Amino acid sequence: MVDVIVNPRARQAGEVPPWQRLDSTAVHTTSWFEVRHDSVIRPDGCCDTYVHVVAPGSVTVLAMDYHGRIMLTRQWIYTHESTQWRLPGGGVEQGDSDALAAARRELAEETGLDAARWELLGQIHGADSLSNHVDRIFLATDLTSGEQRLNPGEADLQVHWMSFDSALDLVLSGELPHAGSAYAILLMAVSGSRADTRR
Repeated sequence: MVDVIVNPRARQAGEVPPWQRLDSTAVHTTSWFEVRHDSVIRPDGCCDTYVHVVAPGSVTVLAMDYHGRIMLTRQWIYTHESTQWRLPGGGVEQGDSDALAAARRELAEETGLDAARWELLGQIHGADSLSNHVDRIFLATDLTSGEQRLNPGEADLQVHWMSFDSALDLVLSGELPHAGSAYAILLMAVSGSRADTRR
């Protein structure tokens, strides 16, 4: 039996998907992700295999104060073997009721900040050919300070307040390569929305 892959939006539009999934097998499972091996029919009609990673979503938080400064983190990123700038964020965990709950938790854990106002800015698909992973991007304002609650793997994490323009310079110079973080800062720069937080 052929399990046709249909995105809900495509189904509403009456589109016929070009890829068909014949079967799917989990070949490696961890607490963080699952590697699946699918037998598929490609858009050209030929049979093939597609190996991909099924992963829970993540969140990235642009926390901005009344002065227009944003909170950045700086830590060693294991997969890229370098210390990098990025906005606070992390994975959506089982205990999180939704992405917003994850964003609140991650912001508090990494920075000690809490926010009274939240806005979903958008989402990023960072590795479409490899994974279904989605990073949801939030703006957090009306901030109050508390204490960090870092986990052992974040013991080297440092937090820095930075002017918006300085953070934008990091993005434009390639010194802030994290996709969700760059997206959030560029979106704010293009839309001019950062002015709204100062009212």
